[in-house]
Amino acid sequence: MNEELVVRLNDKEYANWLKAGQCLYILKDALHPYTDEQMRVFHRALLRDNPRLGEQCPRSCQSGDVKLSRACGLCLQWKSEILRHHRQPGSTLNWDNCTPPAWRTNHWELAKAYMPRGQAHINAAHQCDPSALLNLINFCDLFASVGVHSSHVRELIRCRNDLMHSPDLRVKEAWMKKFKVVLRRFVQLFSQVPSMAQVEPKLAQMLAVDLSICAMDAVDYHGMALAADSLDCHIHLRPESIGQWEADLLQERLRELRHLAEDETVDTEQLLMLDGFLQENKDLGQRFSAELQAISTLGTGQKKS
Repeated sequence: MNEELVVRLNDKEYANWLKAGQCLYILKDALHPYTDEQMRVFHRALLRDNPRLGEQCPRSCQSGDVKLSRACGLCLQWKSEILRHHRQPGSTLNWDNCTPPAWRTNHWELAKAYMPRGQAHINAAHQCDPSALLNLINFCDLFASVGVHSSHVRELIRCRNDLMHSPDLRVKEAWMKKFKVVLRRFVQLFSQVPSMAQVEPKLAQMLAVDLSICAMDAVDYHGMALAADSLDCHIHLRPESIGQWEADLLQERLRELRHLAEDETVDTEQLLMLDGFLQENKDLGQRFSAELQAISTLGTGQKKS
């Protein structure tokens, strides 16, 4: 049993942070089959409507060529299509996510143009973090055409950003109440999606579970079944699985901080607070010391001693 994990999970607001983050990963797991299939359909439709898009790039264009509009005519045509289907084409697009010559054959290379930065090495929907899929749904107008209202998506993205930008990795009960409402609205948008059918009861159980008890021993947690057919959903929780949720969330946070540090826009106060948290929790500090060192070097030039 990890005693440091037990201490952390007895902090109610930290447990809230962890449970809310895991809710986003539950959503992500349900969304990735749907987003993958929708992007396949979208990609086929673009090629059907404009067969020239299926031709091979003659110059092996790079993302920087597309960004500066100096790519070949074919890749610039793909760029034009991507912008035409972007709900906010005036915003900054992360072309560095993409390998432009692959747009003609790989639907997920197309999807990555609508995502936050850092997706260059992601090759499939199931490899994405929640933010990537939420931003894809928000920005690609394909999802507007199937009835997804972006206001509810943006509400959930704001909650995700609140969660991941929490300087002390804690959220209060009042925030959790708002988060539950936003989650419910988001899930209702996808009521006709088969992979989302069991999400609401899973989310309800995750939000209700007492992680401090689960950390002490292996626990079978039976939550209330909320699905219309009253199926009994079941969560099996062990300390090692809770620890993995924690690691996934921290890895996502560190990845985001690294991108900010590369742009020289990292919030030094947040970086130092995360540094302090990892130093206080030596099990996590040992696991993530290399990542934090790299970010600190980029962001401040010198790691806090």
